[in-house]
Amino acid sequence: MSENHLSALRLKHAELEAQLELEETRPHPDDDLIHRLKKQKLQLKDAMTQEMASA
Repeated sequence: MSENHLSALRLKHAELEAQLELEETRPHPDDDLIHRLKKQKLQLKDAMTQEMASA
């Protein structure tokens, strides 16, 4: 079960990265959205770290 959860976290992290890259390349990027995406990515990274430590 732990590996499935970790895989889901990695997938979500990759999706957020893609959204972030897309937003940053727009002519007028939304700074608030970029901030929220970065915060979500960091939270997912922390969750992945905790998941790997408990495995």
